[in-house]
Amino acid sequence: MLQKLKKVDGVIVIVLLMLMAICMLAIYSVTHGRSTDGFHLKMLKFYILGFIAFFGLLLVDYRLLIKYATYIYIAGIGVLVLVSFVGATQNGAKGWIKFGGFSLQPAEMFKLMLILFLASLLVRKNKQKLKFWRDVIPLGLLTLLPFAIVISQNDLGNALSYVIILAGLLWIGNIKFSHALITVVLVGGVTFAGIYSYINYHDKAVELLQKLPGRDHLISRFDPWLVPDLASSDASYQTRNAKLGIASGGMSGEGYLKGSTVQNNLVPYTYADSIFVQIAEEFGFMGSAILLLLYFILIHRMILIAIECKDRGGPFIIVGIVAMLLYQIFENIGAFIGLMPLTGITLPFISYGGTSLLINMASIGIAMSVKLHGQEVEEDLPSATYTGKPASQR
Repeated sequence: MLQKLKKVDGVIVIVLLMLMAICMLAIYSVTHGRSTDGFHLKMLKFYILGFIAFFGLLLVDYRLLIKYATYIYIAGIGVLVLVSFVGATQNGAKGWIKFGGFSLQPAEMFKLMLILFLASLLVRKNKQKLKFWRDVIPLGLLTLLPFAIVISQNDLGNALSYVIILAGLLWIGNIKFSHALITVVLVGGVTFAGIYSYINYHDKAVELLQKLPGRDHLISRFDPWLVPDLASSDASYQTRNAKLGIASGGMSGEGYLKGSTVQNNLVPYTYADSIFVQIAEEFGFMGSAILLLLYFILIHRMILIAIECKDRGGPFIIVGIVAMLLYQIFENIGAFIGLMPLTGITLPFISYGGTSLLINMASIGIAMSVKLHGQEVEEDLPSATYTGKPASQR
């Protein structure tokens, strides 16, 4: 065990500790003296559990997780379906299972389950080109199932993350260029057409959305993003004040505990989804840039692990994790500067939320497991892990 721990990437551990410090400072700033006072201490407990998960999973051979990924996927789908019937509603989304004083968000957990499952399927291709009907379509349908379930629960942010994870894994999974190009053109065209129609034919678009489940939730997300002048004051309240707070931060910020927008509680959920507003207002562009630099270092180190891995499964897992984190970072920050719709997704390692933090820490732990166990040549791998065939027949 000690020999394995010596191989742990110290840079990643340092980055995680620095993100923890930023998280504690940011949450304390927006919760002290309020009903949420003490949330930073709760988050510290979650971080302790997170580091336990991190060190525990890095000692587990990630190939065992790939081996049993199908069962993990099935169990995850079962929990998502269960949430649809017994889940608690929070902020318009029905996505929490509550027991005692704790709450669990299965849609967050499923992101890691999906990464493991898709990686296990791609590993079996043994570097062959993915065929559109035999490979790409089935992978898409297996991703569409949890996407549809989570969308029905009004959780757009996590649902979209499943699609991003699939896209990242198809990219590294040896998809044909022509198939990738067609997909990009189709998705890009549909997205552009949808945005254009929503802006220029707003009334008809809203009338169409009214026929969908969770219609009010969707409209309240899209209006402030695409047609802010037409959005209701309630729908645009959070994003409008968030932009004012970020702009007031300037280069160096208004100072810790001095941000007028966040201290006057003008932005809802500043301790959770909107925590970037606190960082940008009180620490300015420089503080925001330092946070983004830490994210860059973390992702860069994981990519290096993927490049050095001699096993096929490790890079798939890491690319899935990187896609998940990049999407969360871009979507969360982009929502408050007008680039993306507000979906309620957390800022990794910073926003208050136990499930989100634990899943992110577990993901980094699995990435570290790739570093510790992925240096073995394929002939040394447990044959049942991937194909059930001896190494000589792969």
